[in-house]
Amino acid sequence: MTSCSSSPAGGSRCNTMNAEHFTASVANKVAHHPCYSQSGHHRYARMHLPVAPACNLQCHYCNRKFDCSNESRPGVSSSLLTPAQAVAKARMVAAAIPQLSVVGIAGPGDPLANMGRTFQTLELLREQLPDVKLCLSTNGLMLPDAADRLIDVGVDHVTVTVNTLDPDIAAQIYAWIWLDGERYSGREAGQILVARQLAGIQRLTERGVLVKINSVLIPGINDTALHDVSRKMREMGAFIHNIMPLISRPEHGTVFGLNGQPEPDTEMVNEVRQRCGELMPQMTHCQQCRADAIGMLGEDRSQQFPLSAITTPAPPWQPVMFRRAQLHASIATRGESEEPDACLVAVASNGNDVIDCHFGHADRFYIYSLSSAGVVMVNERFTPKYCLGEDDCEPADNEDRIGAIMDLLADVKAVFCARIGYAPWQQLESRGIQPCVDAAWEKIPDALGRWWETNRQDWHNEDSEKGVA
Repeated sequence: MTSCSSSPAGGSRCNTMNAEHFTASVANKVAHHPCYSQSGHHRYARMHLPVAPACNLQCHYCNRKFDCSNESRPGVSSSLLTPAQAVAKARMVAAAIPQLSVVGIAGPGDPLANMGRTFQTLELLREQLPDVKLCLSTNGLMLPDAADRLIDVGVDHVTVTVNTLDPDIAAQIYAWIWLDGERYSGREAGQILVARQLAGIQRLTERGVLVKINSVLIPGINDTALHDVSRKMREMGAFIHNIMPLISRPEHGTVFGLNGQPEPDTEMVNEVRQRCGELMPQMTHCQQCRADAIGMLGEDRSQQFPLSAITTPAPPWQPVMFRRAQLHASIATRGESEEPDACLVAVASNGNDVIDCHFGHADRFYIYSLSSAGVVMVNERFTPKYCLGEDDCEPADNEDRIGAIMDLLADVKAVFCARIGYAPWQQLESRGIQPCVDAAWEKIPDALGRWWETNRQDWHNEDSEKGVA
């Protein structure tokens, strides 16, 4: 059940009760994502990189603009960045706003209509900001072709705009789509778009990607059809549904704005969200951000970070990452992680809330804060794999690789994994990091909590022997 009511600001507020599909892993991923979490949107910051100018379909509610700093809506950006500029700017913002947890590509066109620029940007981000969540928003037309690449580069949050499952309704929303060098319109375009959206979403959810569904509520066109969207998306494993009111002001120059298509009022938005909320959780804190938005949800600091301010070379990313981890741990634990016996640890896991991954096979480490607040996940850090094969975990050419991994983990007290080779064991110990394999195949919270309680007491004893209060 979901109940909705009007907020003092005139929007709507829905209290979702049917969250039984929130596993610990999903809850951890959502908690630090301001665009997915009601509680996280005022604690963590996001950044959108406008690297994708082209679009492969034309929506009647969209008019992409540049140099329009006073507008806050999708498709608007004050500049267009190259991949190199985008990553340099992301590093500058990460240093200035340590609350940054998410970097996404949302336009001003469609990221997957700009495959080269988008994936070059994502690959550079993953290399130079290994702890930041990577997100992407798309209309879904090219999703079947791009899903595997998105997963491989570490994108695990994808937003897909699905306005209808009915090709005839789609024909009223989209002027045309462009696919494989051909232009389609009318019902045929709607059939192609819906089929490809469903195929792409299915591929993502089967691989564990969190999928958020955006829908633009258009009175008289799809207001009665969004219930079916919620039902189908929930069946396919999508995580949350974000129903956004149409923006159709004439000054924006969209087809709907110029032909007088009305926007939904608060009562209609509440009613549709309540009806759809009976089927899947509803997102109600969306601010319909610009394609170059920076900062907390509801604020835009993009004008504070012009291209002219980017420094070359960029500051080293490791100290900035470690600072960000400490701040995020403090936010998540309400300051308990700042106590003297609190610490960060890393876990090699296949994402099932279990310590079940060999150190050498890990492509990411989950960073946890251990404190009196309990075992709290802080973020993930993507890493080059130490082992190149399934069995051979002592390759001769891995010195650079193991050095990069050690640099990535320099601020943690311990690394938990199912197994670890002798060489990386020695490397960890030489840096004062404890390798832990005794808890292999155990639940992460249980193993980490037990380790912290044991070592916490040992640390206290050592301090007492040294005369430290």
